[in-house]
Amino acid sequence: MTGTAPSYALALYESARPRLFGVAYRMLGSAAEAEDVLQEVWLRWERVDYADVVEPIAFLVTMTTRLAINELQSARVRREVYVGPWLPEPVDTSDDPTLGAERAEALGVAVLLMLERLSPTERAAYVLREAFAYPYEEVAVVVQTSVVAARQLVSRARKHLASERRREVTDAEQHRLLAAFVAAARTGDLDRLEALLAEDVVSLSDGGGVVRASRIPVVGRDRVAKFVRAFHEHFWEGVDATPTTTNGRPSMVLSREGAVFAVLALECSPQGVERILWMMNPHKLGAVTPHGA
Repeated sequence: MTGTAPSYALALYESARPRLFGVAYRMLGSAAEAEDVLQEVWLRWERVDYADVVEPIAFLVTMTTRLAINELQSARVRREVYVGPWLPEPVDTSDDPTLGAERAEALGVAVLLMLERLSPTERAAYVLREAFAYPYEEVAVVVQTSVVAARQLVSRARKHLASERRREVTDAEQHRLLAAFVAAARTGDLDRLEALLAEDVVSLSDGGGVVRASRIPVVGRDRVAKFVRAFHEHFWEGVDATPTTTNGRPSMVLSREGAVFAVLALECSPQGVERILWMMNPHKLGAVTPHGA
């Protein structure tokens, strides 16, 4: 990165970058859009009068959050015309389980999808409080509201998410179900697939109109099992399925001849696989690679 900012300003920015990315990604659900926000943060940061900045990290986080709120408005317009189901862009969290935050909250794909239903300000307040443990006084400053209003924003967000969340299984059970699902999907074992799936399971495929993928959700144990079996011979031919961790949960990177073409993630409860997420839009796979690649 180049610019006219002094070296200490660059060092401050680089030290804060993981946190800034964590904020922007949780706000936008897109690594590419988060990187765009961070680039704009840098361009603005290098023009700042640093003598006036008392708390540089807080200043950078505030700038990032407000830019992400603005970007989210535009992103939502684009998602209204998105081809097929929209899923968050997966990010590899193998080396950074909390993605620059104090906690891994607001990072899982299921939660990111739920956060899409919040207002941008509610989302920002929730992210800062729940993932980064910001005091309400600081949340209020960032989102430009009162402390009382900041508490209300977070409370509304919590209630909304709590009403839709299902009890998750342990990582060990998630690994087991994911491996079992891949094995059954490879062979098209209908009975085994049905045994793994919850009754109201949903399969979502995000191809973005770029690659061939189902443009509507597939719903129900019987339909999803038959859907997965229907394409198993063509889809799984020559595929390496590499276990990894994306968005804080076990997942599989699918590749052919070293080229990643999909990330497969499951949302699981004690009742079985609740949601199957096929993230296949090639424009969304830049932040993941098979381990060892």
